[in-house]
Amino acid sequence: MFVDSHCHLDFPELAPQLPALLERMRAADVRGALCISVELDRFPAVLALAHAHPHLWATVGVHPDYPDIIEPDVDGLVRLAADPRIRAIGETGLDYYRLTGDLGWQRERFRVHIRAARATGLPLVIHTRAAAEDTLRIMREEGAEQVGGVMHCFTEDWATASAAIDMGFCISFSGIVTFKSAESLRAVAAQVPADRLLIETDSPYLAPVPYRGKTNEPSFVPRVAAMLAQVRGVPLEQVARQTTENFLRTFRIPAEALGPGV
Repeated sequence: MFVDSHCHLDFPELAPQLPALLERMRAADVRGALCISVELDRFPAVLALAHAHPHLWATVGVHPDYPDIIEPDVDGLVRLAADPRIRAIGETGLDYYRLTGDLGWQRERFRVHIRAARATGLPLVIHTRAAAEDTLRIMREEGAEQVGGVMHCFTEDWATASAAIDMGFCISFSGIVTFKSAESLRAVAAQVPADRLLIETDSPYLAPVPYRGKTNEPSFVPRVAAMLAQVRGVPLEQVARQTTENFLRTFRIPAEALGPGV
């Protein structure tokens, strides 16, 4: 069985087809998924998914790519995270790839999320792109190691992965790891300790080979697991079992929530 540790089922590319999408998840033996919040205006829809479906869970947070939206504060995030279907704070972090100029607001937003995670005891879902040095620095300064979490859709080097692992974080790989151009990323994936490995789709984006260019969805996450099994030289079943165990441990979800046979 498999679990998608990061997806956006509330996005317009996926929400209208939710019943069929959930059925395709079932057929692919994808037993659960974490639905990720990216802005506070859309948070109610994310939370509603987790309440409507027992094998879906949610996060609360504001993505670093959005400059002109409701800005989160620690108290507000803590209040929203009190719902038991919320299993993490995020998606948060830094992204210097899409945005330029003075990004001090982005760094402050990241600090707010880490403080909220520490206040709630929930893990963090961290996004970092072209900002690894500042991401790790702020994680250390704000005590992110006290809660741990996941570096999602990881695309950085081994030094970055190793530093995050040392702070108690898992490393999650998306469909990018299947791309022909991702040889260096596959080398990183081969080195991550088994108990720190996660898989995700980041759907509706980044569909893995052979679906690249199509709308991504959680039922495609076994393709990510298959690539990890290949580069690590282990059976697919081993990657499936380990990443599921890591998901349950990281987000403190009881195994029985995924159904029989876990």
